[in-house]
Amino acid sequence: MNTQRILAHFQESADLKLQSATTLAQPISQAVELMFGALSNGNKILACGNGGSAADCQHFAAELVGRFERERFPLPALALTTDTSIMTAVGNDYSYKEIFSKQVQAFGQAGDVLLAISTSGNSANVLAAVEAALEREMRVVAMTGKDGGALAKMLTDADVHINVSHSRTCRVQEVHLLTIHCICDGIDVALFGGDVNE
Repeated sequence: MNTQRILAHFQESADLKLQSATTLAQPISQAVELMFGALSNGNKILACGNGGSAADCQHFAAELVGRFERERFPLPALALTTDTSIMTAVGNDYSYKEIFSKQVQAFGQAGDVLLAISTSGNSANVLAAVEAALEREMRVVAMTGKDGGALAKMLTDADVHINVSHSRTCRVQEVHLLTIHCICDGIDVALFGGDVNE
C-alpha cells in the first residue's frame, strides 16, 4: 500500500480530532456529569449500537465494569450488543429494529443512562432504543456523526448530543473511541479527583 495513503489517513484522523476538540469538550463534560450522577445514585448505564459502534459499546462497558486507568470498584454498565440469544430471538420473533428496545424495556429504569451510538444518527434499532429509554424516564447520551440524523431530533434538553460532524464513518468512529476514553477518564476523576499519576 502506498505510504502516502497511509500518512493521509493519519493526517485526516489527527486533523478531525483537533478540530472536534473545541466543539466536543462541553458535551463530553456534560456526558460525564450525567453518567457520574446516575452511577452515584445507584443507577446504571446501558449502551447500544451496530457494527463498529457495537464494539465501542462493549469497549465502554468493559472499561467501567473492569477498569480504565486506575483500580476501583466495578461500575454498572451493560452493552446491549452481546447476548446473541436475546438478539436473535427478538430479531426473529419480532424484528431487528427491536433488538435493543426490548432490552431497554427489560433492564432500564428511571435514572439510568442510555449511551446510544450511531454514526449516521439514523439506525432504526438505536432510535427505537432511545424512544424506549425516554419512555422510561432514562437520560440519553447520543454519539453520532454527519448531521446527527433523526437521533439528534429525538433528544430532550436533559440529554446530551456528541456529534462528530464528518462524513466518513471510519473517522467518526475514531473520534467516538477517543470520546469514550475521555468519558471513562472523567468518571474516574469525578470518583477520585486528580490525575492517575499523582
